[in-house]
Amino acid sequence: MGFVPGNTSTKVTTLEASQRIRIDLAYDGSLFHGWAKQPGLRTVEGELTAALGTIWRQDIAVTVAGRTDAGVHAAGQVAHFDSSLMQWQTIEKNKGQAAKRIQGLLARQFSELVHTQNLSRSLTKHAFQDQMPDIIVHQVEAVSSDFDARFSATGRKYCYRIGDEQTKIDPRRRADVLYLPRTRVDVDKIQEVLEDLLGLQDFLSFCRPRPGATTIRTLRRIEVDRNEDRIICFRLEADAFCHSMVRSLVGALVEVGRGRRDRDWIRALLLRPCREHGVPIIGARGLTLEEVEYPPADQWEKRARESRAKRTSE
Repeated sequence: MGFVPGNTSTKVTTLEASQRIRIDLAYDGSLFHGWAKQPGLRTVEGELTAALGTIWRQDIAVTVAGRTDAGVHAAGQVAHFDSSLMQWQTIEKNKGQAAKRIQGLLARQFSELVHTQNLSRSLTKHAFQDQMPDIIVHQVEAVSSDFDARFSATGRKYCYRIGDEQTKIDPRRRADVLYLPRTRVDVDKIQEVLEDLLGLQDFLSFCRPRPGATTIRTLRRIEVDRNEDRIICFRLEADAFCHSMVRSLVGALVEVGRGRRDRDWIRALLLRPCREHGVPIIGARGLTLEEVEYPPADQWEKRARESRAKRTSE
């Protein structure tokens, strides 16, 4: 899929004027092995950079706001990469031209997957007629070099959706709702413990730490309710999340809602943060990255410096 770089590929040199490009996209994570490119596996980054490489005719490295795990969806993901100014001006001759070309290649790559995997005829027809691959590019635009998709962000918003025995099961939501049909989850019990999780804290008990990275985060918002179809919706917002942090928080709260754990257990996880507590990591299917927030353009660089500074609990 896409252009394979060779001797004919162009390279951006330090003598060329560069242009930073921002991409806003969404994807259904069901058929992906996560965001990050992996040899022999289909990933969001792999599909996106294959399309970009075909258009730009060179290797493209992208920086993303949040590296989602296998099976996790995104409604408002953001990434950036650097191009030469001349290339960008050539590709983006008309407003929206780059987005259309990228989307067209993503649709072609998805169609090839449909044929290769011998998926259903109805899915094939849908992919061809509607050009609806599992990655959708909403916008591609030139931004200043101060913008960093990861470090300039001021917040990430996630939603996790669960269906239990009280939920009206809708097969159309099978991709983004984790159904637990033989489980009863008491939302009122969960709501009683949510305030303990808010604020600046060490969330080591709720994540898989990366080497050298801090597990201190500021959880600004965590809410849970049932929608009109009785689907349980967890909404979380933080400056940033650690690896598997959202799924661990939801996994712990579901244990409370099932009556297996209580508020004292949640408090103990925060008072003595460690990986020995055995907090369950709930499945990926119900998790969606809803939005990434950024400050005004004149604050991008300042925010990036602040984000790169290692957090402490003081």
